[in-house]
Amino acid sequence: MQVSVDTTSQIERRIKVQVPAAEIDEAVAARLKEAAKNVRLDGFRKGKVPMSVIRQRYGRGVRDEVVGEVMRERYVRAITDENLNPAGYPQIEADVNEAGKDLEFTATLEVYPEIELASIEGTEVERPVVEVTDADVDEMIETLRKQNAGWEEVERAAEDGDQVNIDFQGFLGDEPFEGGSAEGHDLVIGSGSFIPGFEEQLVGAQAGEEKELKVTFPEDYQAEQLAGQEATFKVKVNAVKAQALPEVDAEFAKQFGVEDGDLDRFRAEITKNMNREAEQAVDNRVKQQVLEALKKANDIPVPQSLIQQETDGLKRQAAQQFGLGEDFDVSQLPNELFAEQAKSRVQIGLLLAEVIKRHELEASDDEIKAKVEELAQQYQEPEKVVEYYLSNDQMKDQVKSAILEEKAVDVLLGQADVKDVEMGYQEALAAAQQQGGEAEEADEAEGEAQA
Repeated sequence: MQVSVDTTSQIERRIKVQVPAAEIDEAVAARLKEAAKNVRLDGFRKGKVPMSVIRQRYGRGVRDEVVGEVMRERYVRAITDENLNPAGYPQIEADVNEAGKDLEFTATLEVYPEIELASIEGTEVERPVVEVTDADVDEMIETLRKQNAGWEEVERAAEDGDQVNIDFQGFLGDEPFEGGSAEGHDLVIGSGSFIPGFEEQLVGAQAGEEKELKVTFPEDYQAEQLAGQEATFKVKVNAVKAQALPEVDAEFAKQFGVEDGDLDRFRAEITKNMNREAEQAVDNRVKQQVLEALKKANDIPVPQSLIQQETDGLKRQAAQQFGLGEDFDVSQLPNELFAEQAKSRVQIGLLLAEVIKRHELEASDDEIKAKVEELAQQYQEPEKVVEYYLSNDQMKDQVKSAILEEKAVDVLLGQADVKDVEMGYQEALAAAQQQGGEAEEADEAEGEAQA
Protein backbone atom coordinates (compact mmCIF):
# COMPACT_ATOMS: atom_id res chain seq x y z
CA MET A 1 0.00 0.00 0.00
CA GLN A 2 1.32 3.41 -0.99
CA VAL A 3 0.17 6.46 0.98
CA SER A 4 0.75 10.19 0.50
CA VAL A 5 -0.67 13.00 2.66
CA ASP A 6 -1.22 16.57 1.46
CA THR A 7 -1.87 19.43 3.89
CA THR A 8 -4.56 21.52 2.22
CA SER A 9 -5.23 23.81 5.21
CA GLN A 10 -4.49 24.03 8.93
CA ILE A 11 -7.20 21.50 9.66
CA GLU A 12 -7.69 19.63 6.36
CA ARG A 13 -5.68 16.72 5.00
CA ARG A 14 -5.97 14.83 1.72
CA ILE A 15 -4.77 11.23 1.79
CA LYS A 16 -4.08 9.39 -1.46
CA VAL A 17 -3.84 5.61 -1.18
CA GLN A 18 -2.84 3.03 -3.78
CA VAL A 19 -3.61 -0.67 -3.28
CA PRO A 20 -2.11 -3.31 -5.62
CA ALA A 21 -4.56 -4.69 -8.18
CA ALA A 22 -3.75 -8.26 -7.20
CA GLU A 23 -5.04 -7.76 -3.66
CA ILE A 24 -8.39 -6.47 -4.86
CA ASP A 25 -8.80 -8.96 -7.71
CA GLU A 26 -7.90 -11.92 -5.48
CA ALA A 27 -10.34 -10.75 -2.78
CA VAL A 28 -13.11 -10.34 -5.35
CA ALA A 29 -12.43 -13.79 -6.85
CA ALA A 30 -12.43 -15.42 -3.42
CA ARG A 31 -15.73 -13.82 -2.46
CA LEU A 32 -17.36 -14.76 -5.78
CA LYS A 33 -16.15 -18.34 -5.33
CA GLU A 34 -17.63 -18.44 -1.84
CA ALA A 35 -20.90 -16.92 -3.03
CA ALA A 36 -21.14 -19.42 -5.89
CA LYS A 37 -21.65 -22.24 -3.37
CA ASN A 38 -25.09 -20.89 -2.47
CA VAL A 39 -26.31 -19.37 -5.75
CA ARG A 40 -29.50 -20.85 -7.22
CA LEU A 41 -30.30 -20.17 -10.88
CA ASP A 42 -32.84 -21.83 -13.12
CA GLY A 43 -31.22 -24.61 -15.12
CA PHE A 44 -28.37 -25.17 -12.62
CA ARG A 45 -28.06 -27.17 -9.44
CA LYS A 46 -27.14 -25.28 -6.28
CA GLY A 47 -23.38 -24.58 -6.29
CA LYS A 48 -22.94 -25.66 -9.91
CA VAL A 49 -23.46 -22.30 -11.65
CA PRO A 50 -20.42 -21.57 -13.89
CA MET A 51 -18.04 -18.88 -12.58
CA SER A 52 -18.43 -16.93 -15.82
CA VAL A 53 -22.15 -16.57 -15.08
CA ILE A 54 -21.44 -15.72 -11.43
CA ARG A 55 -18.98 -13.00 -12.49
CA GLN A 56 -21.40 -11.60 -15.05
CA ARG A 57 -24.30 -11.43 -12.59
CA TYR A 58 -22.58 -10.55 -9.34
CA GLY A 59 -19.10 -9.35 -10.25
CA ARG A 60 -19.77 -5.58 -10.09
CA GLY A 61 -21.71 -5.75 -6.83
CA VAL A 62 -19.11 -7.94 -5.14
CA ARG A 63 -16.27 -5.72 -6.38
CA ASP A 64 -18.01 -2.60 -5.03
CA GLU A 65 -18.48 -4.35 -1.69
CA VAL A 66 -14.85 -5.43 -1.51
CA VAL A 67 -13.53 -2.04 -2.63
CA GLY A 68 -15.68 -0.26 -0.03
CA GLU A 69 -14.33 -2.49 2.74
CA VAL A 70 -10.74 -2.13 1.57
CA MET A 71 -10.97 1.68 1.34
CA ARG A 72 -12.35 1.94 4.87
CA GLU A 73 -9.75 -0.45 6.28
CA ARG A 74 -6.83 1.19 4.47
CA TYR A 75 -8.04 4.65 5.52
CA VAL A 76 -7.92 3.63 9.17
CA ARG A 77 -4.48 2.11 8.65
CA ALA A 78 -3.27 5.28 6.89
CA ILE A 79 -4.40 7.73 9.60
CA THR A 80 -2.85 5.46 12.23
CA ASP A 81 0.47 5.22 10.40
CA GLU A 82 0.52 8.96 9.70
CA ASN A 83 -0.51 9.89 13.29
CA LEU A 84 -3.50 11.90 12.12
CA ASN A 85 -6.29 12.87 14.56
CA PRO A 86 -9.49 13.10 12.49
CA ALA A 87 -12.40 15.29 13.53
CA GLY A 88 -15.52 13.66 12.15
CA TYR A 89 -15.92 11.36 9.17
CA PRO A 90 -13.87 11.56 5.94
CA GLN A 91 -15.04 11.85 2.35
CA ILE A 92 -13.66 8.84 0.50
CA GLU A 93 -13.77 8.57 -3.29
CA ALA A 94 -12.29 5.97 -5.61
CA ASP A 95 -10.13 7.52 -8.34
CA VAL A 96 -9.25 4.27 -10.16
CA ASN A 97 -11.44 1.20 -9.65
CA GLU A 98 -11.02 -1.27 -12.50
CA ALA A 99 -10.15 -4.95 -12.61
CA GLY A 100 -6.47 -5.46 -13.35
CA LYS A 101 -5.49 -1.95 -12.23
CA ASP A 102 -4.25 -0.75 -8.86
CA LEU A 103 -7.04 0.66 -6.71
CA GLU A 104 -6.49 4.37 -6.10
CA PHE A 105 -8.65 6.42 -3.76
CA THR A 106 -8.60 9.78 -2.00
CA ALA A 107 -9.78 10.46 1.55
CA THR A 108 -10.38 14.08 2.51
CA LEU A 109 -10.69 14.73 6.23
CA GLU A 110 -10.55 17.41 8.87
CA VAL A 111 -8.19 17.05 11.79
CA TYR A 112 -8.14 18.61 15.23
CA PRO A 113 -6.11 21.84 15.17
CA GLU A 114 -2.67 21.95 16.72
CA ILE A 115 -3.04 24.55 19.46
CA GLU A 116 -0.17 26.71 20.64
CA LEU A 117 -1.99 27.90 23.72
CA ALA A 118 -1.57 31.64 24.29
CA SER A 119 -1.76 33.02 27.83
CA ILE A 120 -4.48 35.45 28.93
CA GLU A 121 -1.95 37.27 31.08
CA GLY A 122 -2.87 40.91 31.54
CA THR A 123 -6.61 40.35 31.08
CA GLU A 124 -8.66 42.18 33.71
CA VAL A 125 -11.37 40.04 35.27
CA GLU A 126 -14.02 41.52 37.57
CA ARG A 127 -14.94 39.21 40.44
CA PRO A 128 -18.13 40.19 42.25
CA VAL A 129 -18.03 40.21 46.04
CA VAL A 130 -21.56 39.53 47.28
CA GLU A 131 -23.00 39.61 50.79
CA VAL A 132 -26.54 38.36 51.33
CA THR A 133 -28.13 40.87 53.71
CA ASP A 134 -31.18 40.60 55.97
CA ALA A 135 -32.98 42.89 53.53
CA ASP A 136 -32.21 40.45 50.70
CA VAL A 137 -33.67 37.59 52.76
CA ASP A 138 -36.77 39.66 53.56
CA GLU A 139 -37.25 40.38 49.87
CA MET A 140 -36.89 36.69 49.01
CA ILE A 141 -39.48 35.72 51.64
CA GLU A 142 -41.82 38.33 50.19
CA THR A 143 -41.26 36.81 46.72
CA LEU A 144 -42.11 33.36 48.10
CA ARG A 145 -45.30 34.78 49.63
CA LYS A 146 -46.34 36.21 46.27
CA GLN A 147 -45.57 32.94 44.49
CA ASN A 148 -47.84 31.10 46.95
CA ALA A 149 -50.55 33.74 47.16
CA GLY A 150 -54.23 33.01 46.72
CA TRP A 151 -57.02 35.27 45.46
CA GLU A 152 -59.84 36.80 47.50
CA GLU A 153 -62.88 38.44 45.96
CA VAL A 154 -63.13 42.17 46.74
CA GLU A 155 -65.90 44.74 46.34
CA ARG A 156 -63.94 47.53 44.69
CA ALA A 157 -62.67 48.61 41.30
CA ALA A 158 -59.96 46.47 39.71
CA GLU A 159 -56.37 47.61 40.13
CA ASP A 160 -53.12 46.67 38.44
CA GLY A 161 -52.11 43.27 39.80
CA ASP A 162 -55.66 42.16 40.55
CA GLN A 163 -57.26 39.10 39.01
CA VAL A 164 -60.52 39.60 37.12
CA ASN A 165 -62.90 36.88 36.02
CA ILE A 166 -64.36 37.85 32.65
CA ASP A 167 -66.56 36.76 29.77
CA PHE A 168 -65.50 38.27 26.45
CA GLN A 169 -66.12 38.16 22.72
CA GLY A 170 -64.00 39.78 20.01
CA PHE A 171 -65.28 41.47 16.84
CA LEU A 172 -63.73 42.68 13.59
CA GLY A 173 -66.20 45.35 12.63
CA ASP A 174 -69.58 43.78 13.42
CA GLU A 175 -68.48 40.20 12.89
CA PRO A 176 -67.17 38.01 15.74
CA PHE A 177 -63.94 36.20 14.89
CA GLU A 178 -62.97 32.62 15.62
CA GLY A 179 -61.03 32.04 18.83
CA GLY A 180 -61.89 35.48 20.19
CA SER A 181 -64.31 34.52 22.96
CA ALA A 182 -64.32 32.83 26.37
CA GLU A 183 -66.42 32.60 29.51
CA GLY A 184 -65.23 32.62 33.10
CA HIS A 185 -61.65 33.44 32.13
CA ASP A 186 -59.28 34.49 34.94
CA LEU A 187 -56.91 37.28 33.91
CA VAL A 188 -54.28 39.01 36.04
CA ILE A 189 -54.13 42.68 35.06
CA GLY A 190 -50.56 43.58 34.15
CA SER A 191 -49.51 40.00 33.38
CA GLY A 192 -49.15 40.79 29.66
CA SER A 193 -50.95 37.57 28.73
CA PHE A 194 -53.44 39.38 26.44
CA ILE A 195 -52.69 41.60 23.45
CA PRO A 196 -51.36 45.11 24.27
CA GLY A 197 -54.02 47.55 25.47
CA PHE A 198 -56.54 44.93 26.62
CA GLU A 199 -55.57 44.56 30.27
CA GLU A 200 -54.95 48.27 30.87
CA GLN A 201 -58.56 49.08 29.95
CA LEU A 202 -59.83 46.81 32.72
CA VAL A 203 -58.27 48.94 35.46
CA GLY A 204 -61.15 50.60 37.30
CA ALA A 205 -63.76 48.02 36.25
CA GLN A 206 -66.04 46.53 38.89
CA ALA A 207 -67.86 43.21 39.22
CA GLY A 208 -71.03 43.20 37.10
CA GLU A 209 -69.77 45.93 34.77
CA GLU A 210 -69.77 45.53 30.97
CA LYS A 211 -67.15 47.27 28.83
CA GLU A 212 -66.13 47.62 25.21
CA LEU A 213 -62.38 47.52 24.66
CA LYS A 214 -60.73 48.83 21.50
CA VAL A 215 -57.42 47.15 20.65
CA THR A 216 -55.10 46.64 17.67
CA PHE A 217 -53.49 43.26 17.08
CA PRO A 218 -49.68 43.37 16.64
CA GLU A 219 -48.36 43.24 13.08
CA ASP A 220 -46.54 39.98 13.88
CA TYR A 221 -49.54 38.30 15.54
CA GLN A 222 -49.51 34.53 14.98
CA ALA A 223 -53.00 34.46 13.46
CA GLU A 224 -52.36 36.15 10.10
CA GLN A 225 -56.02 37.13 9.58
CA LEU A 226 -55.85 39.21 12.78
CA ALA A 227 -52.35 40.69 12.44
CA GLY A 228 -52.51 44.49 12.41
CA GLN A 229 -56.33 44.50 12.61
CA GLU A 230 -58.34 46.80 14.87
CA ALA A 231 -60.79 44.85 17.03
CA THR A 232 -63.49 45.43 19.63
CA PHE A 233 -63.93 43.17 22.63
CA LYS A 234 -67.20 43.11 24.54
CA VAL A 235 -66.29 42.21 28.10
CA LYS A 236 -68.35 41.41 31.19
CA VAL A 237 -66.52 41.50 34.52
CA ASN A 238 -67.83 38.71 36.76
CA ALA A 239 -65.53 39.23 39.74
CA VAL A 240 -62.56 41.21 40.98
CA LYS A 241 -60.04 39.44 43.18
CA ALA A 242 -57.06 40.78 45.10
CA GLN A 243 -53.94 38.83 45.87
CA ALA A 244 -54.02 37.31 49.36
CA LEU A 245 -50.51 36.77 50.69
CA PRO A 246 -50.01 33.89 53.14
CA GLU A 247 -48.75 34.60 56.65
CA VAL A 248 -45.13 33.74 57.37
CA ASP A 249 -45.85 31.12 60.01
CA ALA A 250 -45.02 27.52 60.78
CA GLU A 251 -47.36 26.18 58.08
CA PHE A 252 -45.73 28.42 55.50
CA ALA A 253 -42.24 27.25 56.53
CA LYS A 254 -43.28 23.60 56.26
CA GLN A 255 -44.08 24.13 52.56
CA PHE A 256 -40.35 24.68 51.99
CA GLY A 257 -39.05 21.59 53.74
CA VAL A 258 -38.70 22.92 57.30
CA GLU A 259 -40.61 20.06 58.87
CA ASP A 260 -40.91 21.49 62.37
CA GLY A 261 -41.99 24.90 61.04
CA ASP A 262 -39.28 26.74 62.98
CA LEU A 263 -39.07 30.23 61.46
CA ASP A 264 -35.44 30.81 62.44
CA ARG A 265 -34.48 27.57 60.70
CA PHE A 266 -36.64 28.58 57.72
CA ARG A 267 -34.82 31.87 57.46
CA ALA A 268 -31.44 30.15 57.82
CA GLU A 269 -32.30 27.73 54.99
CA ILE A 270 -33.28 30.61 52.71
CA THR A 271 -30.04 32.42 53.55
CA LYS A 272 -28.02 29.29 52.77
CA ASN A 273 -29.75 28.82 49.42
CA MET A 274 -29.27 32.48 48.51
CA ASN A 275 -25.58 32.29 49.39
CA ARG A 276 -25.26 29.23 47.14
CA GLU A 277 -27.02 31.07 44.31
CA ALA A 278 -24.79 34.09 44.79
CA GLU A 279 -21.68 31.90 44.73
CA GLN A 280 -22.85 30.24 41.50
CA ALA A 281 -23.56 33.65 39.96
CA VAL A 282 -20.08 34.90 40.90
CA ASP A 283 -18.40 31.76 39.54
CA ASN A 284 -20.39 32.00 36.33
CA ARG A 285 -19.56 35.66 35.77
CA VAL A 286 -15.86 35.07 36.38
CA LYS A 287 -15.86 31.97 34.18
CA GLN A 288 -17.41 33.78 31.23
CA GLN A 289 -14.86 36.57 31.37
CA VAL A 290 -12.05 34.02 31.48
CA LEU A 291 -13.43 31.98 28.58
CA GLU A 292 -14.00 35.06 26.45
CA ALA A 293 -10.40 36.10 27.10
CA LEU A 294 -9.22 32.59 26.20
CA LYS A 295 -11.10 32.68 22.88
CA LYS A 296 -9.81 36.16 22.09
CA ALA A 297 -6.20 35.13 22.74
CA ASN A 298 -6.53 31.89 20.75
CA ASP A 299 -8.37 32.38 17.46
CA ILE A 300 -8.02 28.76 16.37
CA PRO A 301 -9.53 27.20 13.23
CA VAL A 302 -12.51 24.99 14.03
CA PRO A 303 -13.33 21.82 12.04
CA GLN A 304 -16.61 22.23 10.17
CA SER A 305 -17.56 18.64 11.01
CA LEU A 306 -17.48 19.45 14.73
CA ILE A 307 -19.48 22.63 14.16
CA GLN A 308 -22.12 20.61 12.31
CA GLN A 309 -22.29 18.04 15.10
CA GLU A 310 -22.79 20.82 17.64
CA THR A 311 -25.33 22.54 15.37
CA ASP A 312 -27.35 19.34 15.17
CA GLY A 313 -27.28 19.10 18.96
CA LEU A 314 -28.52 22.67 19.31
CA LYS A 315 -31.33 21.94 16.86
CA ARG A 316 -32.44 18.96 18.96
CA GLN A 317 -32.37 21.12 22.09
CA ALA A 318 -34.45 23.80 20.38
CA ALA A 319 -36.98 21.25 19.16
CA GLN A 320 -37.30 19.85 22.68
CA GLN A 321 -37.52 23.31 24.25
CA PHE A 322 -40.36 24.36 21.96
CA GLY A 323 -42.19 21.05 22.30
CA LEU A 324 -41.96 20.10 18.63
CA GLY A 325 -42.07 16.38 19.44
CA GLU A 326 -39.63 13.51 19.10
CA ASP A 327 -40.63 12.86 15.48
CA PHE A 328 -39.86 16.42 14.38
CA ASP A 329 -37.26 16.53 11.58
CA VAL A 330 -34.65 18.95 12.99
CA SER A 331 -33.05 19.28 9.55
CA GLN A 332 -35.93 21.67 8.77
CA LEU A 333 -34.33 24.21 11.12
CA PRO A 334 -31.74 26.31 9.22
CA ASN A 335 -28.12 25.84 10.21
CA GLU A 336 -27.56 29.60 10.15
CA LEU A 337 -29.61 30.04 13.33
CA PHE A 338 -27.16 27.93 15.34
CA ALA A 339 -23.83 27.94 13.48
CA GLU A 340 -22.19 30.84 15.31
CA GLN A 341 -23.11 29.54 18.74
CA ALA A 342 -22.03 26.04 17.74
CA LYS A 343 -18.65 27.32 16.52
CA SER A 344 -18.08 29.19 19.78
CA ARG A 345 -18.94 26.10 21.84
CA VAL A 346 -16.57 23.91 19.88
CA GLN A 347 -13.80 26.50 20.11
CA ILE A 348 -14.18 26.74 23.89
CA GLY A 349 -14.24 22.96 24.19
CA LEU A 350 -11.04 22.53 22.19
CA LEU A 351 -9.25 25.24 24.14
CA LEU A 352 -10.35 23.88 27.53
CA ALA A 353 -9.22 20.41 26.47
CA GLU A 354 -5.80 21.86 25.66
CA VAL A 355 -5.59 23.62 29.04
CA ILE A 356 -6.51 20.37 30.80
CA LYS A 357 -3.93 18.44 28.78
CA ARG A 358 -1.19 21.07 29.09
CA HIS A 359 -1.51 21.27 32.87
CA GLU A 360 -2.20 17.53 33.35
CA LEU A 361 -5.38 18.21 35.30
CA GLU A 362 -7.18 15.25 36.87
CA ALA A 363 -10.35 14.63 38.87
CA SER A 364 -9.98 11.96 41.57
CA ASP A 365 -12.78 9.69 42.79
CA ASP A 366 -12.79 11.57 46.10
CA GLU A 367 -13.21 14.89 44.27
CA ILE A 368 -16.06 13.47 42.18
CA LYS A 369 -17.80 12.17 45.30
CA ALA A 370 -17.37 15.51 47.11
CA LYS A 371 -18.79 17.39 44.11
CA VAL A 372 -21.79 15.06 43.92
CA GLU A 373 -22.46 15.53 47.63
CA GLU A 374 -22.31 19.30 47.13
CA LEU A 375 -24.78 19.17 44.24
CA ALA A 376 -27.08 16.85 46.18
CA GLN A 377 -27.60 19.41 48.94
CA GLN A 378 -29.99 21.24 46.63
CA TYR A 379 -32.45 18.33 46.81
CA GLN A 380 -34.77 17.12 49.57
CA GLU A 381 -33.26 13.63 49.67
CA PRO A 382 -29.54 14.20 49.03
CA GLU A 383 -28.57 10.61 49.91
CA LYS A 384 -30.61 9.23 47.02
CA VAL A 385 -29.13 11.79 44.64
CA VAL A 386 -25.60 10.81 45.67
CA GLU A 387 -26.38 7.12 45.19
CA TYR A 388 -27.88 7.77 41.75
CA TYR A 389 -24.93 9.82 40.52
CA LEU A 390 -22.24 7.49 41.81
CA SER A 391 -23.92 4.39 40.36
CA ASN A 392 -24.30 5.97 36.91
CA ASP A 393 -21.11 6.20 34.82
CA GLN A 394 -22.57 8.82 32.49
CA MET A 395 -23.53 11.10 35.37
CA LYS A 396 -20.11 10.60 36.98
CA ASP A 397 -18.45 11.59 33.71
CA GLN A 398 -20.50 14.79 33.63
CA VAL A 399 -19.40 15.64 37.16
CA LYS A 400 -15.80 14.85 36.25
CA SER A 401 -16.03 17.21 33.27
CA ALA A 402 -17.40 19.96 35.51
CA ILE A 403 -14.52 19.52 37.96
CA LEU A 404 -11.93 19.62 35.20
CA GLU A 405 -13.50 22.74 33.76
CA GLU A 406 -13.39 24.43 37.18
CA LYS A 407 -9.72 23.52 37.51
CA ALA A 408 -8.96 24.81 34.01
CA VAL A 409 -10.72 28.10 34.76
CA ASP A 410 -8.74 28.40 38.01
CA VAL A 411 -5.49 27.92 36.07
CA LEU A 412 -6.49 30.62 33.59
CA LEU A 413 -7.69 32.91 36.37
CA GLY A 414 -4.20 32.72 37.82
CA GLN A 415 -2.93 34.37 34.62
CA ALA A 416 -5.41 37.27 34.78
CA ASP A 417 -5.53 40.47 36.82
CA VAL A 418 -8.48 39.91 39.16
CA LYS A 419 -10.34 42.94 40.47
CA ASP A 420 -12.87 42.45 43.28
CA VAL A 421 -16.07 44.47 42.80
CA GLU A 422 -18.75 44.74 45.48
CA MET A 423 -22.22 43.82 44.23
CA GLY A 424 -25.62 43.38 45.77
CA TYR A 425 -27.33 39.98 45.63
CA GLN A 426 -29.88 40.97 42.98
CA GLU A 427 -27.25 42.82 40.94
CA ALA A 428 -25.00 39.76 40.88
CA LEU A 429 -27.85 37.49 39.77
CA ALA A 430 -28.90 39.94 37.06
CA ALA A 431 -25.35 40.14 35.75
CA ALA A 432 -25.18 36.35 35.59
CA GLN A 433 -28.50 36.18 33.73
CA GLN A 434 -27.21 38.59 31.10
CA GLN A 435 -24.51 36.05 30.37
CA GLY A 436 -26.95 33.14 30.46
CA GLY A 437 -26.41 32.18 26.84
CA GLU A 438 -22.66 32.13 27.29
CA ALA A 439 -22.99 30.13 30.49
CA GLU A 440 -24.93 27.47 28.61
CA GLU A 441 -22.19 27.52 25.99
CA ALA A 442 -19.55 26.80 28.61
CA ASP A 443 -21.59 23.98 30.13
CA GLU A 444 -21.70 22.28 26.74
CA ALA A 445 -17.98 22.81 26.37
CA GLU A 446 -17.36 20.55 29.35
CA GLY A 447 -18.12 17.51 27.23
CA GLU A 448 -15.82 18.76 24.46
CA ALA A 449 -13.04 19.18 27.00
CA GLN A 450 -13.05 15.42 27.54
CA ALA A 451 -12.76 14.58 23.83
